[in-house]
Amino acid sequence: MESPERLSGQAVGVEQDATPTPVDVDTAVLLLGAGVTAVTHPLLYVKLLIQVGHEPLPPTVGTTMFGRRVLYLPGFFSYAQHIVKVDGKRGLFRGLSPRIVSSAISTMVRSKVKQQVELLSMKDELQTSLRKVVKETTHEMIIQCLSRVATHPFHVMSVRCMAQFVGREVKFGGIFSCVMKIFKEEGVAGFYVGLIPHVLGEVLFLWCCNLLAHFINTYAVDESFSQAAAVRSYTKFVMGIAVSVLTYPFMLVADLMAVNNCGLAAGLPPHSPIFKSWLHCWNHLNQKSVRPPSCQGHLFRGSSFFFRRLPVTSLPVIED
Repeated sequence: MESPERLSGQAVGVEQDATPTPVDVDTAVLLLGAGVTAVTHPLLYVKLLIQVGHEPLPPTVGTTMFGRRVLYLPGFFSYAQHIVKVDGKRGLFRGLSPRIVSSAISTMVRSKVKQQVELLSMKDELQTSLRKVVKETTHEMIIQCLSRVATHPFHVMSVRCMAQFVGREVKFGGIFSCVMKIFKEEGVAGFYVGLIPHVLGEVLFLWCCNLLAHFINTYAVDESFSQAAAVRSYTKFVMGIAVSVLTYPFMLVADLMAVNNCGLAAGLPPHSPIFKSWLHCWNHLNQKSVRPPSCQGHLFRGSSFFFRRLPVTSLPVIED
């Protein structure tokens, strides 16, 4: 019979072996990220096609809550069904491979940079101090910018693969062929088209979200309120939703610039003018007299998957 000490030692050894290592944790995070990316890819695919102004289905007549008749563009499910009808179910995952690689690289970069930043950060500041919020936001900004620089080439590849649906091209295929094609035609700069508005949008989102959440939690939430802690825990989430609406035009412009003048129909006339810069693209989207009608003043084009109404100026007369 084995002694209690030996059995205890074996139990401790089993517990130590069962403890997940950093490698196991990183692998689990990467697999989870890949799974989430795959599941959400059809949503982003439809969103991208709406962003470039591709409307293959006719609008339908509907009414508002006030009884006014309007025209609605197809929502996500109708658009997804159209893609399946044209390309099959696998067509919903066009451009997925670069996004999975981008997700993996982003996770690794964030993990490594965050570890280095935490070693340099101070631990003795008050949780509610503005100075701490500014410092933490600065660290988040550094992580976000480095992650974006590392992953943006794959974002460009994914966007171009998806945009091929518009003109039915086969110019961009696998990751290796995309790399060779972009480098041959546009050089290194081709991998970073649209990077500036993307980074600006993400930086603006971080600062607005964190600062607004800090000021609300500090000055608007009363300490005497019994649910103050619960309210503070949701403030940043709610602010993130609100601020993401305001920063969406930067993401739209970044995606349009990734497609613009790359040899695809989605980025060439008559579907889209050739933009000289991302500011030119921004001004074009912000104009009220742009044609076709689906492009009129649409800095927020693609921000919604449902209840997509045509602009009032482009509505035809609907007779009873």
